[in-house]
Amino acid sequence: MRRKFGADQGGPGHLQGNPREVFATFLKLGLTSFGGPIAHLGYFREELVIRRKWLSDSAYAELVALCQFLPGPASSQVGFAIGLLRAGWLGALAAFAAFTLPSAVVLFGFAMTATRISGPIGTGVLHGLKIVAVAIVAQAVWGMARNLCPDRERAGIAVLAVVILNILPGTPGMMSAITVGALLGLALGRGIGASIGSDVIGPVSRGVAGLALFTFVALLVCLPLVAGLGQGLAILDSFYRAGALVFGGGHVVLPLLEAEVVQPGWVTPDAFLAGYGAAQAVPGPLFTVATYLGGAAHGLAGAVIAIFAIFLPGFLVLIGVLPFWDRFRSMARVQSLMQGANAAVVGILGAALYSPVFTNAISDLSDFALALVCFVLLTAWKVPPWGVVIVAALGGAGLMLVRG
Repeated sequence: MRRKFGADQGGPGHLQGNPREVFATFLKLGLTSFGGPIAHLGYFREELVIRRKWLSDSAYAELVALCQFLPGPASSQVGFAIGLLRAGWLGALAAFAAFTLPSAVVLFGFAMTATRISGPIGTGVLHGLKIVAVAIVAQAVWGMARNLCPDRERAGIAVLAVVILNILPGTPGMMSAITVGALLGLALGRGIGASIGSDVIGPVSRGVAGLALFTFVALLVCLPLVAGLGQGLAILDSFYRAGALVFGGGHVVLPLLEAEVVQPGWVTPDAFLAGYGAAQAVPGPLFTVATYLGGAAHGLAGAVIAIFAIFLPGFLVLIGVLPFWDRFRSMARVQSLMQGANAAVVGILGAALYSPVFTNAISDLSDFALALVCFVLLTAWKVPPWGVVIVAALGGAGLMLVRG
């Protein structure tokens, strides 16, 4: 069954948009979402929750929390789910294609030409794009904290999540923080179950969900058995496994990809690092580095197979879980659990704001000043994110020229 994740009501309803609208919106995000998965969630929230009101802040946080538990690229999974809930299956495909296409095309072109951004202006632009990520994530943390941590208890859960990440960094710490937050929310017992109408026809039935989960496991088990039958199957196996075994997405996938493409000799270590550097310079999901790696190793066919394979497992798992997630959240106890998990997500985003976003982007007071300008432009002046990205890029280039 499907519940409408709308901004104004939490109950069941009809699809609110169409694939063309979803494609146009996510294409804009795919062209402007710099800064990695955490920053992408900030861009998504500003565009889809605050500006367009496609879904509520709490529903958005639930999707973020859900995708943090699943293997695959979290921000792309969130986008896929929003497209699905907004305009059905074609909406989900439109969201994925539009958000992924810009960076995929650029990275494939880089693989074919082996060009690299260099010089003080180019380096400064890249530095400015890192700085704008600080402002985007700070805006997301600020907005979500006000909505999802409205009392002392949930604010405490957010702080506890940061403490847990300090003790246990990385994906295990993230999963632990969300689990602890969920259990504390359950203990608080403040949830009120959301109603689900009996006449809802959702885009994901339990049968489809079961088929998706079966396909996920079957491919993970069977692809290694047939990988030796052809180059295409070998690429499919390598990139599918990388996408299936990584939690948290983003940079976490890089060691897995290195094992899949460098150790077999498909791509040299230098070429692998060049692709990683280029992926930092483009908007959209970091998983599109698969386009570069597949293209560098096996041309256009390799790029297409690689990008399809690396995203597929995360989407299969998401499809398999979504209908049951909707049922569970209608229960008061699950609502209490989710309130705690949502508060923990705020803490996780807050921790990410410091590291790696702030620590990697801000090196001196000039950098901090530019980040503050971007934050004020976003929050007080309501400048659209793409405009702030331009300001940050120009500002970063200017700072690099001044520094010599």
